[in-house]
Amino acid sequence: MSETGALPWDNPRFRNWIALVRAEKAVVRALTRELAALDLKVGQLDVMMNIFRHPGMSQHEVARKLLVGRSNITMLVPQLETQGLVRREGDPKDKRIIRLYLTDTGTQKLMEALKVYTQLLDKVMAQSTPAQCDALGDQMRRIEQMLDTGED
Repeated sequence: MSETGALPWDNPRFRNWIALVRAEKAVVRALTRELAALDLKVGQLDVMMNIFRHPGMSQHEVARKLLVGRSNITMLVPQLETQGLVRREGDPKDKRIIRLYLTDTGTQKLMEALKVYTQLLDKVMAQSTPAQCDALGDQMRRIEQMLDTGED
């Protein structure tokens, strides 16, 4: 509470931030429902998208890119491997590093999942004009940069 005793939800910035968080959670819930038909979870999709974009990433690199602990990736990768979607290969130069690659089945499943994801995002973002979408993205990137660099 501020010195004047105003509550946070009386502040438009707070209300708008909460609206953003709720919208993000709604998108994740919808994506979770849609991916279930493909026997995929959102976290698995995140891992697969990153491996597709950067074949040969290490588990550590995937964890860092997704802003999660290595233990999360250590749990997800074997699941994906068991499903035949990802394969692990030792790094020829450093035996301590395991490189990740999508299998052909993994690439095919990813393409199906990306169609689902894209359709959902198109539906959600159709609520806004292209300029509004760009402005929203610009604002989110500024917030991320400000928090990452610690600037006020």
